[in-house]
Amino acid sequence: MKKSLRFIALAALLATACAIAPATAEKGRGGAKPYDGLFPPHEPYGKGVGAMPGRVVWSRDPASVIWDGKGYWWRLGHFDEKTIQKMVDRGVASLAGESGAREGWKKLFAAHNKAHGGSGGYRIGEKIAIKANINGAGAYDDDQRGETRESYTNPVLLKALLVSLVRDAGVTPADITVFDTGRIFPDYMRLLCGTGILKGVKFAYRDPGGANDTVADTEAPVVWSQRVEGARCYFPKCVTEADYLINLANLKGHDYGITLCAKNHFGSFVNNNRMRAPQAAGLHRFLTPGRMNAYTVLTDLMGNHQLGEKTVLYMLDALVSPAQNTVAVTGENSRWELSPFDGGYTASVFLSQDPVAIDSVGADFLANEPTVARLNYAMRNNPNVENYLHEAGLAANPPSGARYRNGRGERLGNLGVHEHWNNSADKQYGRNLGKDEGIELIYLSETDG
Repeated sequence: MKKSLRFIALAALLATACAIAPATAEKGRGGAKPYDGLFPPHEPYGKGVGAMPGRVVWSRDPASVIWDGKGYWWRLGHFDEKTIQKMVDRGVASLAGESGAREGWKKLFAAHNKAHGGSGGYRIGEKIAIKANINGAGAYDDDQRGETRESYTNPVLLKALLVSLVRDAGVTPADITVFDTGRIFPDYMRLLCGTGILKGVKFAYRDPGGANDTVADTEAPVVWSQRVEGARCYFPKCVTEADYLINLANLKGHDYGITLCAKNHFGSFVNNNRMRAPQAAGLHRFLTPGRMNAYTVLTDLMGNHQLGEKTVLYMLDALVSPAQNTVAVTGENSRWELSPFDGGYTASVFLSQDPVAIDSVGADFLANEPTVARLNYAMRNNPNVENYLHEAGLAANPPSGARYRNGRGERLGNLGVHEHWNNSADKQYGRNLGKDEGIELIYLSETDG
Protein backbone atom coordinates (compact mmCIF):
# COMPACT_ATOMS: atom_id res chain seq x y z
CA MET A 1 0.00 0.00 0.00
CA LYS A 2 1.21 3.50 -0.77
CA LYS A 3 2.70 5.16 2.28
CA SER A 4 1.94 8.63 0.89
CA LEU A 5 -1.68 8.20 1.96
CA ARG A 6 -2.56 8.51 5.60
CA PHE A 7 -3.00 5.24 7.45
CA ILE A 8 -5.26 5.12 10.45
CA ALA A 9 -4.71 2.34 12.97
CA LEU A 10 -5.77 1.85 16.55
CA ALA A 11 -3.42 4.46 17.92
CA ALA A 12 -4.92 7.12 15.64
CA LEU A 13 -8.56 6.85 16.69
CA LEU A 14 -8.41 10.26 18.37
CA ALA A 15 -7.67 11.88 15.05
CA THR A 16 -10.58 13.13 12.99
CA ALA A 17 -8.53 13.72 9.87
CA CYS A 18 -9.55 11.72 6.85
CA ALA A 19 -7.99 8.50 5.74
CA ILE A 20 -8.80 6.36 2.77
CA ALA A 21 -7.78 3.02 1.43
CA PRO A 22 -4.78 3.21 -0.84
CA ALA A 23 -4.35 0.79 -3.68
CA THR A 24 -2.64 0.22 -6.95
CA ALA A 25 -4.52 0.29 -10.23
CA GLU A 26 -6.69 -2.80 -10.44
CA LYS A 27 -7.38 -4.85 -13.51
CA GLY A 28 -9.93 -7.54 -14.10
CA ARG A 29 -9.02 -11.05 -15.06
CA GLY A 30 -6.99 -11.31 -18.21
CA GLY A 31 -5.76 -7.73 -17.97
CA ALA A 32 -9.18 -6.15 -18.50
CA LYS A 33 -9.46 -2.40 -18.07
CA PRO A 34 -10.05 -0.96 -14.55
CA TYR A 35 -13.69 -0.58 -13.53
CA ASP A 36 -13.40 3.14 -12.92
CA GLY A 37 -15.89 4.69 -15.32
CA LEU A 38 -19.35 3.33 -14.47
CA PHE A 39 -20.67 6.40 -12.66
CA PRO A 40 -20.08 9.81 -14.24
CA PRO A 41 -18.25 12.14 -11.80
CA HIS A 42 -20.08 15.15 -10.43
CA GLU A 43 -19.91 17.64 -7.58
CA PRO A 44 -21.42 16.58 -4.24
CA TYR A 45 -25.21 16.49 -4.22
CA GLY A 46 -26.69 17.48 -0.88
CA LYS A 47 -24.93 18.13 2.41
CA GLY A 48 -23.27 15.70 4.77
CA VAL A 49 -25.11 14.83 7.97
CA GLY A 50 -24.11 13.19 11.25
CA ALA A 51 -21.86 13.91 14.21
CA MET A 52 -19.04 14.18 11.67
CA PRO A 53 -20.95 15.26 8.55
CA GLY A 54 -20.60 12.96 5.57
CA ARG A 55 -18.27 10.58 7.40
CA VAL A 56 -18.23 6.88 6.48
CA VAL A 57 -15.96 4.60 8.50
CA TRP A 58 -14.53 1.49 6.84
CA SER A 59 -13.30 -0.95 9.49
CA ARG A 60 -11.39 -3.91 8.04
CA ASP A 61 -9.44 -6.85 9.41
CA PRO A 62 -8.73 -9.95 7.27
CA ALA A 63 -8.49 -11.99 10.49
CA SER A 64 -12.25 -11.58 10.96
CA VAL A 65 -13.05 -14.22 8.31
CA ILE A 66 -11.48 -17.67 8.40
CA TRP A 67 -13.82 -19.50 6.00
CA ASP A 68 -12.36 -21.76 3.31
CA GLY A 69 -15.20 -20.92 0.91
CA LYS A 70 -16.94 -24.29 1.17
CA GLY A 71 -20.20 -25.31 2.81
CA TYR A 72 -22.47 -22.98 4.76
CA TRP A 73 -20.82 -19.56 4.94
CA TRP A 74 -22.60 -18.67 8.20
CA ARG A 75 -21.10 -21.33 10.45
CA LEU A 76 -19.97 -19.51 13.60
CA GLY A 77 -16.52 -21.06 13.41
CA HIS A 78 -15.89 -19.19 10.14
CA PHE A 79 -15.62 -15.84 11.94
CA ASP A 80 -13.44 -14.50 14.75
CA GLU A 81 -15.79 -12.96 17.29
CA LYS A 82 -13.18 -10.94 19.19
CA THR A 83 -11.86 -9.40 15.99
CA ILE A 84 -15.33 -8.45 14.78
CA GLN A 85 -16.21 -6.95 18.17
CA LYS A 86 -13.10 -4.82 17.95
CA MET A 87 -14.00 -3.72 14.42
CA VAL A 88 -17.45 -2.58 15.56
CA ASP A 89 -16.17 -0.82 18.68
CA ARG A 90 -13.47 1.01 16.76
CA GLY A 91 -15.93 1.91 14.02
CA VAL A 92 -18.43 3.46 16.44
CA ALA A 93 -15.67 5.47 18.11
CA SER A 94 -14.16 6.72 14.87
CA LEU A 95 -17.53 7.61 13.38
CA ALA A 96 -18.04 10.03 16.27
CA GLY A 97 -14.44 11.23 16.34
CA GLU A 98 -13.95 9.74 19.80
CA SER A 99 -11.43 7.39 21.41
CA GLY A 100 -13.82 4.70 22.61
CA ALA A 101 -17.19 3.14 21.83
CA ARG A 102 -18.86 4.44 25.00
CA GLU A 103 -18.01 8.05 24.17
CA GLY A 104 -18.82 7.32 20.53
CA TRP A 105 -22.38 6.16 21.23
CA LYS A 106 -23.03 9.20 23.43
CA LYS A 107 -21.98 11.55 20.66
CA LEU A 108 -23.88 9.68 17.94
CA PHE A 109 -27.14 9.70 19.88
CA ALA A 110 -26.69 13.36 20.84
CA ALA A 111 -25.99 14.37 17.24
CA HIS A 112 -29.02 12.45 16.01
CA ASN A 113 -31.31 14.02 18.59
CA LYS A 114 -30.03 17.52 17.91
CA ALA A 115 -30.61 17.08 14.17
CA HIS A 116 -34.24 16.13 14.85
CA GLY A 117 -35.12 18.88 17.29
CA GLY A 118 -34.23 17.06 20.49
CA SER A 119 -31.37 17.22 22.93
CA GLY A 120 -29.17 14.93 24.96
CA GLY A 121 -28.24 11.33 24.31
CA TYR A 122 -29.83 7.95 24.78
CA ARG A 123 -32.09 7.61 27.84
CA ILE A 124 -32.75 4.38 29.69
CA GLY A 125 -36.09 2.93 28.62
CA GLU A 126 -36.00 4.25 25.06
CA LYS A 127 -36.56 1.51 22.49
CA ILE A 128 -34.30 0.60 19.58
CA ALA A 129 -35.30 -1.41 16.49
CA ILE A 130 -32.55 -2.94 14.38
CA LYS A 131 -33.42 -3.70 10.75
CA ALA A 132 -31.31 -6.67 9.73
CA ASN A 133 -31.21 -8.09 6.20
CA ILE A 134 -32.36 -11.70 6.55
CA ASN A 135 -33.35 -12.01 2.90
CA GLY A 136 -31.65 -15.39 2.40
CA ALA A 137 -33.29 -17.11 5.39
CA GLY A 138 -36.91 -18.21 5.16
CA ALA A 139 -37.15 -16.94 1.60
CA TYR A 140 -38.91 -20.06 0.28
CA ASP A 141 -40.34 -21.87 3.32
CA ASP A 142 -40.76 -21.60 7.08
CA ASP A 143 -37.59 -23.45 8.02
CA GLN A 144 -36.06 -21.88 11.13
CA ARG A 145 -32.75 -23.72 10.98
CA GLY A 146 -31.20 -21.20 8.60
CA GLU A 147 -29.66 -23.96 6.53
CA THR A 148 -29.40 -22.01 3.33
CA ARG A 149 -26.28 -20.97 1.47
CA GLU A 150 -27.79 -17.65 0.46
CA SER A 151 -26.65 -14.46 2.18
CA TYR A 152 -28.17 -12.75 5.18
CA THR A 153 -26.94 -10.66 8.13
CA ASN A 154 -23.79 -12.12 9.62
CA PRO A 155 -24.75 -13.56 13.04
CA VAL A 156 -21.41 -12.72 14.66
CA LEU A 157 -21.59 -9.12 13.46
CA LEU A 158 -25.14 -8.79 14.78
CA LYS A 159 -23.97 -10.06 18.17
CA ALA A 160 -21.07 -7.58 18.19
CA LEU A 161 -23.46 -4.69 17.49
CA LEU A 162 -25.83 -5.82 20.24
CA VAL A 163 -22.99 -6.24 22.74
CA SER A 164 -21.76 -2.72 21.96
CA LEU A 165 -25.26 -1.29 22.46
CA VAL A 166 -25.74 -3.02 25.79
CA ARG A 167 -22.21 -2.70 27.18
CA ASP A 168 -21.22 0.73 25.85
CA ALA A 169 -24.42 2.60 25.00
CA GLY A 170 -26.21 1.38 28.14
CA VAL A 171 -29.27 -0.01 26.36
CA THR A 172 -31.35 -2.58 28.25
CA PRO A 173 -31.57 -5.79 26.14
CA ALA A 174 -35.35 -5.97 26.53
CA ASP A 175 -35.61 -2.56 24.84
CA ILE A 176 -33.99 -3.86 21.63
CA THR A 177 -35.91 -5.58 18.82
CA VAL A 178 -34.14 -7.03 15.80
CA PHE A 179 -36.57 -7.37 12.91
CA ASP A 180 -37.19 -8.33 9.30
CA THR A 181 -40.87 -8.48 8.38
CA GLY A 182 -40.68 -10.98 5.52
CA ARG A 183 -38.01 -13.46 6.57
CA ILE A 184 -37.10 -15.74 9.50
CA PHE A 185 -34.25 -15.38 11.97
CA PRO A 186 -32.67 -18.82 12.34
CA ASP A 187 -32.86 -20.52 15.73
CA TYR A 188 -29.08 -20.53 16.13
CA MET A 189 -28.89 -16.76 15.51
CA ARG A 190 -31.56 -15.96 18.07
CA LEU A 191 -29.75 -18.16 20.59
CA LEU A 192 -26.38 -16.54 19.88
CA CYS A 193 -27.79 -13.03 20.11
CA GLY A 194 -30.22 -13.53 22.99
CA THR A 195 -28.23 -15.08 25.82
CA GLY A 196 -25.69 -13.89 28.37
CA ILE A 197 -25.58 -10.10 28.58
CA LEU A 198 -27.97 -10.07 25.61
CA LYS A 199 -30.71 -12.00 27.38
CA GLY A 200 -34.01 -10.26 26.71
CA VAL A 201 -33.25 -9.03 23.17
CA LYS A 202 -36.40 -9.53 21.08
CA PHE A 203 -36.69 -10.76 17.49
CA ALA A 204 -39.60 -9.95 15.19
CA TYR A 205 -40.04 -11.73 11.87
CA ARG A 206 -42.49 -13.65 9.68
CA ASP A 207 -44.21 -15.76 12.32
CA PRO A 208 -47.98 -15.51 11.60
CA GLY A 209 -49.90 -16.14 14.80
CA GLY A 210 -46.66 -16.71 16.72
CA ALA A 211 -45.10 -14.80 19.57
CA ASN A 212 -42.37 -13.32 17.36
CA ASP A 213 -44.54 -12.07 14.51
CA THR A 214 -44.03 -8.57 13.10
CA VAL A 215 -47.53 -7.36 13.78
CA ALA A 216 -48.73 -4.55 11.53
CA ASP A 217 -49.62 -1.21 13.06
CA THR A 218 -52.76 -0.49 11.04
CA GLU A 219 -52.68 3.13 12.16
CA ALA A 220 -49.29 3.58 10.47
CA PRO A 221 -49.65 3.02 6.72
CA VAL A 222 -46.73 3.57 4.36
CA VAL A 223 -47.51 6.69 2.33
CA TRP A 224 -45.67 6.98 -0.99
CA SER A 225 -44.92 10.30 -2.65
CA GLN A 226 -46.34 9.13 -5.97
CA ARG A 227 -49.03 6.68 -6.97
CA VAL A 228 -47.83 3.12 -6.40
CA GLU A 229 -50.40 0.53 -7.37
CA GLY A 230 -50.31 -2.52 -5.18
CA ALA A 231 -51.17 -3.83 -1.74
CA ARG A 232 -51.50 -1.36 1.12
CA CYS A 233 -48.45 -1.49 3.37
CA TYR A 234 -48.09 -0.85 7.09
CA PHE A 235 -45.13 -0.43 9.40
CA PRO A 236 -44.82 -3.06 12.13
CA LYS A 237 -45.38 -2.08 15.74
CA CYS A 238 -41.75 -2.75 16.61
CA VAL A 239 -40.90 0.17 14.30
CA THR A 240 -43.66 2.58 15.26
CA GLU A 241 -43.00 1.99 18.98
CA ALA A 242 -39.24 2.49 18.60
CA ASP A 243 -37.47 5.71 19.52
CA TYR A 244 -34.45 4.86 17.36
CA LEU A 245 -33.55 2.58 14.46
CA ILE A 246 -30.30 1.02 13.33
CA ASN A 247 -30.09 -0.01 9.68
CA LEU A 248 -27.85 -3.08 9.41
CA ALA A 249 -27.70 -3.84 5.68
CA ASN A 250 -25.46 -5.98 3.47
CA LEU A 251 -22.85 -4.97 0.91
CA LYS A 252 -23.54 -7.32 -2.00
CA GLY A 253 -24.68 -7.45 -5.58
CA HIS A 254 -28.35 -7.87 -6.39
CA ASP A 255 -30.63 -9.01 -9.21
CA TYR A 256 -31.35 -5.32 -9.71
CA GLY A 257 -27.70 -4.34 -9.43
CA ILE A 258 -27.04 -3.31 -5.84
CA THR A 259 -28.67 -3.67 -2.44
CA LEU A 260 -27.53 -1.42 0.40
CA CYS A 261 -29.09 0.46 3.32
CA ALA A 262 -31.98 2.00 1.37
CA LYS A 263 -33.21 -1.28 -0.08
CA ASN A 264 -32.83 -2.98 3.29
CA HIS A 265 -36.14 -1.29 4.12
CA PHE A 266 -37.95 -3.55 1.65
CA GLY A 267 -38.22 -5.72 4.76
CA SER A 268 -39.54 -2.95 6.99
CA PHE A 269 -43.25 -3.08 6.17
CA VAL A 270 -46.11 -5.56 6.17
CA ASN A 271 -48.96 -6.26 3.76
CA ASN A 272 -51.12 -9.19 2.66
CA ASN A 273 -48.13 -11.11 1.28
CA ARG A 274 -45.98 -11.99 4.27
CA MET A 275 -43.13 -13.52 2.25
CA ARG A 276 -43.08 -11.17 -0.75
CA ALA A 277 -44.40 -7.83 0.53
CA PRO A 278 -42.44 -5.64 -1.96
CA GLN A 279 -43.79 -7.62 -4.90
CA ALA A 280 -47.35 -7.39 -3.58
CA ALA A 281 -46.89 -3.65 -3.16
CA GLY A 282 -45.69 -3.28 -6.76
CA LEU A 283 -42.41 -1.64 -5.80
CA HIS A 284 -39.79 -3.25 -7.99
CA ARG A 285 -40.61 -1.23 -11.09
CA PHE A 286 -39.61 1.86 -9.09
CA LEU A 287 -36.37 0.30 -7.89
CA THR A 288 -34.19 0.43 -11.00
CA PRO A 289 -36.39 1.88 -13.72
CA GLY A 290 -33.70 1.61 -16.43
CA ARG A 291 -33.13 5.35 -16.59
CA MET A 292 -31.94 8.25 -14.50
CA ASN A 293 -34.08 11.13 -13.24
CA ALA A 294 -36.92 8.82 -12.19
CA TYR A 295 -39.05 8.71 -9.05
CA THR A 296 -37.96 5.92 -6.71
CA VAL A 297 -39.56 4.40 -3.64
CA LEU A 298 -36.10 4.04 -2.11
CA THR A 299 -35.86 7.79 -1.51
CA ASP A 300 -39.31 7.68 0.06
CA LEU A 301 -38.15 4.99 2.48
CA MET A 302 -34.90 6.81 3.25
CA GLY A 303 -36.79 9.93 4.29
CA ASN A 304 -39.82 8.39 5.99
CA HIS A 305 -40.51 9.66 9.50
CA GLN A 306 -40.80 6.09 10.83
CA LEU A 307 -37.52 4.95 9.25
CA GLY A 308 -34.90 7.49 8.18
CA GLU A 309 -35.91 10.10 10.74
CA LYS A 310 -35.41 7.56 13.54
CA THR A 311 -32.13 6.07 12.34
CA VAL A 312 -29.13 6.79 14.55
CA LEU A 313 -26.70 4.49 12.71
CA TYR A 314 -26.31 2.90 9.28
CA MET A 315 -24.09 -0.15 8.82
CA LEU A 316 -23.03 -2.35 5.92
CA ASP A 317 -22.15 -5.94 6.71
CA ALA A 318 -19.23 -6.53 4.33
CA LEU A 319 -17.54 -9.47 6.03
CA VAL A 320 -18.41 -11.77 3.12
CA SER A 321 -19.82 -9.86 0.12
CA PRO A 322 -21.14 -12.00 -2.75
CA ALA A 323 -21.55 -10.66 -6.26
CA GLN A 324 -25.25 -11.56 -6.30
CA ASN A 325 -28.16 -12.37 -4.04
CA THR A 326 -30.43 -15.45 -4.35
CA VAL A 327 -27.39 -17.61 -5.16
CA ALA A 328 -25.26 -19.84 -3.00
CA VAL A 329 -22.51 -17.84 -1.31
CA THR A 330 -19.16 -19.36 -2.24
CA GLY A 331 -15.53 -18.43 -2.01
CA GLU A 332 -15.48 -17.87 -5.77
CA ASN A 333 -18.26 -15.27 -5.84
CA SER A 334 -17.21 -13.58 -2.58
CA ARG A 335 -13.46 -13.08 -2.93
CA TRP A 336 -12.70 -9.63 -4.29
CA GLU A 337 -9.84 -8.51 -6.53
CA LEU A 338 -9.95 -4.80 -5.72
CA SER A 339 -7.10 -3.66 -3.46
CA PRO A 340 -6.68 -4.04 -0.51
CA PHE A 341 -8.71 -7.27 -0.75
CA ASP A 342 -6.39 -8.73 -3.40
CA GLY A 343 -8.20 -12.03 -3.85
CA GLY A 344 -9.43 -12.33 -0.25
CA TYR A 345 -12.71 -11.65 1.48
CA THR A 346 -13.84 -8.08 2.01
CA ALA A 347 -13.70 -8.71 5.81
CA SER A 348 -15.11 -5.23 6.44
CA VAL A 349 -17.80 -3.27 8.23
CA PHE A 350 -18.95 0.18 7.11
CA LEU A 351 -20.64 2.66 9.48
CA SER A 352 -22.18 6.11 8.99
CA GLN A 353 -24.88 8.47 10.19
CA ASP A 354 -25.36 9.68 6.61
CA PRO A 355 -27.67 7.32 4.65
CA VAL A 356 -26.77 8.82 1.28
CA ALA A 357 -23.03 8.79 1.89
CA ILE A 358 -22.81 5.17 3.04
CA ASP A 359 -24.81 3.90 0.06
CA SER A 360 -22.69 6.05 -2.26
CA VAL A 361 -19.53 4.41 -0.91
CA GLY A 362 -21.11 0.97 -1.16
CA ALA A 363 -22.10 1.65 -4.76
CA ASP A 364 -18.54 2.68 -5.65
CA PHE A 365 -17.13 -0.54 -4.22
CA LEU A 366 -19.64 -2.72 -6.04
CA ALA A 367 -19.28 -0.84 -9.32
CA ASN A 368 -15.50 -1.11 -9.32
CA GLU A 369 -15.09 -4.71 -8.18
CA PRO A 370 -14.15 -7.11 -11.03
CA THR A 371 -15.78 -10.10 -9.30
CA VAL A 372 -19.10 -8.25 -9.22
CA ALA A 373 -18.74 -7.06 -12.80
CA ARG A 374 -17.93 -10.58 -13.97
CA LEU A 375 -20.76 -12.37 -12.17
CA ASN A 376 -23.54 -9.78 -11.90
CA TYR A 377 -25.11 -8.93 -15.24
CA ALA A 378 -27.49 -6.36 -13.71
CA MET A 379 -24.54 -4.36 -12.42
CA ARG A 380 -22.33 -4.60 -15.47
CA ASN A 381 -22.17 -1.30 -17.38
CA ASN A 382 -25.41 -0.10 -15.78
CA PRO A 383 -24.92 3.35 -14.24
CA ASN A 384 -28.69 3.76 -13.77
CA VAL A 385 -28.49 1.79 -10.51
CA GLU A 386 -27.45 5.03 -8.83
CA ASN A 387 -30.66 6.84 -9.76
CA TYR A 388 -31.93 6.67 -6.19
CA LEU A 389 -28.71 8.24 -4.89
CA HIS A 390 -29.15 11.25 -7.18
CA GLU A 391 -32.78 11.53 -6.05
CA ALA A 392 -31.81 11.20 -2.38
CA GLY A 393 -28.88 13.60 -2.55
CA LEU A 394 -31.16 16.20 -4.14
CA ALA A 395 -34.34 15.13 -2.33
CA ALA A 396 -35.67 18.66 -1.86
CA ASN A 397 -35.40 19.33 -5.61
CA PRO A 398 -34.69 15.99 -7.30
CA PRO A 399 -33.86 15.48 -10.99
CA SER A 400 -37.13 13.60 -11.50
CA GLY A 401 -39.22 16.52 -10.29
CA ALA A 402 -40.91 14.27 -7.73
CA ARG A 403 -42.17 15.92 -4.56
CA TYR A 404 -40.82 13.56 -1.93
CA ARG A 405 -42.52 13.66 1.46
CA ASN A 406 -41.74 12.05 4.79
CA GLY A 407 -44.93 10.00 5.09
CA ARG A 408 -46.82 12.58 7.12
CA GLY A 409 -47.13 15.24 4.45
CA GLU A 410 -43.93 17.21 4.99
CA ARG A 411 -41.58 17.79 2.05
CA LEU A 412 -38.18 16.15 2.37
CA GLY A 413 -35.20 18.39 2.88
CA ASN A 414 -31.57 17.36 2.94
CA LEU A 415 -31.00 13.60 3.54
CA GLY A 416 -27.22 13.49 3.15
CA VAL A 417 -24.47 13.81 0.57
CA HIS A 418 -23.87 11.86 -2.64
CA GLU A 419 -20.71 11.80 -4.72
CA HIS A 420 -18.23 9.27 -6.12
CA TRP A 421 -14.62 8.63 -5.24
CA ASN A 422 -11.83 10.02 -7.42
CA ASN A 423 -10.69 6.56 -8.55
CA SER A 424 -10.66 2.95 -7.38
CA ALA A 425 -6.99 3.14 -6.44
CA ASP A 426 -7.06 6.11 -4.05
CA LYS A 427 -10.73 5.95 -2.99
CA GLN A 428 -10.83 9.61 -2.03
CA TYR A 429 -13.90 11.80 -1.68
CA GLY A 430 -14.48 15.52 -1.33
CA ARG A 431 -13.64 15.89 2.35
CA ASN A 432 -10.64 13.57 1.96
CA LEU A 433 -9.36 16.03 -0.63
CA GLY A 434 -9.76 19.03 1.65
CA LYS A 435 -13.08 20.31 0.31
CA ASP A 436 -15.74 21.80 2.55
CA GLU A 437 -18.44 19.39 1.39
CA GLY A 438 -18.66 15.77 0.35
CA ILE A 439 -17.98 12.36 1.83
CA GLU A 440 -15.13 11.59 4.21
CA LEU A 441 -14.05 7.94 4.03
CA ILE A 442 -12.11 6.83 7.09
CA TYR A 443 -10.16 3.59 6.70
CA LEU A 444 -9.34 1.63 9.87
CA SER A 445 -7.00 -1.34 9.66
CA GLU A 446 -4.25 -2.78 11.81
CA THR A 447 -2.91 -5.15 9.20
CA ASP A 448 -2.51 -3.15 5.97
CA GLY A 449 0.59 -1.02 5.76
